[in-house]
Amino acid sequence: MNQMNLADFHLTLQVMDNIDAGVVILDRNYTVMAWNTFMQAYSGINADRIIGRNLFDVVEDLPIEWLKNKIKSTFKLRMRSFTGWEDRPQIFNFQNFSPISGGSSLMYQNMTLTPLKSLSGEYSHICMTITDVSDIAKNKTHLRESNEQLTHLSMTDRLTQLYNRGHWESCLLEEFERCRQLQQPATLVMFDIDHFKKVNDTHGHIAGDGVIRTVASLLRRTKRQSDIAGRYGGEEFGVILPNTTAEMGLYFTERLRKRVEKAAVAVDVRSINVTISLGVSEWHSGFRTYEAWLENADNALYESKQNGRNQTTVSNVIIPESELAILS
Repeated sequence: MNQMNLADFHLTLQVMDNIDAGVVILDRNYTVMAWNTFMQAYSGINADRIIGRNLFDVVEDLPIEWLKNKIKSTFKLRMRSFTGWEDRPQIFNFQNFSPISGGSSLMYQNMTLTPLKSLSGEYSHICMTITDVSDIAKNKTHLRESNEQLTHLSMTDRLTQLYNRGHWESCLLEEFERCRQLQQPATLVMFDIDHFKKVNDTHGHIAGDGVIRTVASLLRRTKRQSDIAGRYGGEEFGVILPNTTAEMGLYFTERLRKRVEKAAVAVDVRSINVTISLGVSEWHSGFRTYEAWLENADNALYESKQNGRNQTTVSNVIIPESELAILS
């Protein structure tokens, strides 16, 4: 190697050692040919301990099979490949010491694999570049979490932590359309707290809020994971029971009704007992809109209240002749 080539090589080594990224050069047998200052600092492995040795024999906790397959694929395709932190947060198990990471100990990494040609023109080596993207990952993760939280807040009732009316009604519309397309059963339950105005007038609105929260908690414990519960407004609630007949819905409502009847809401030194009235309506092909289904369940709820409260009424679906004419 002449003097000019040696000078160029010396300059290249200085750049590689001072670049703010990890640089590792491997041959086809995964023997380490270069290991820059970044890799030494974060791995704790000096260059003289690893150069000339197999990468996987020296460095622990590497995704061995996955990384070997990536390297083999890069050699085969003879083109650069890239892996982002969102696909695999880490390649090397490095700790993050940067203050911008906000205390995160995990160094998020991007990796680029570049096939290198020898003087003979053969692709004989791989250059692995490891970039610390912890600050980007942290900011993007924070943004994603914030957006998820905002989405959750936009569809959640603050008092009960159930779905709010707007989101719950959109779920009802989706279930209505699903029933129409698949002709599968679903049941809608509407219920409210009996004599709730009296609770507010007698015990105050704070006690009333406590009653609503208790009923909502009992509802969450009684429903299945697939059931969709929401606060419809005030003391009224709605529950969508997918793949459920009215008979099965009655079993659910009676369990809920009895749990509410036995429960007591503690307010200061007092204890408040309440009951609920419920209406059950199974989806029917005669319903032209989800509002008609909702109205049918509400009518059944009204019937429960007219008949003495603290009970469930299952609707007998009767389609008006005017709607039957339209359907035919």
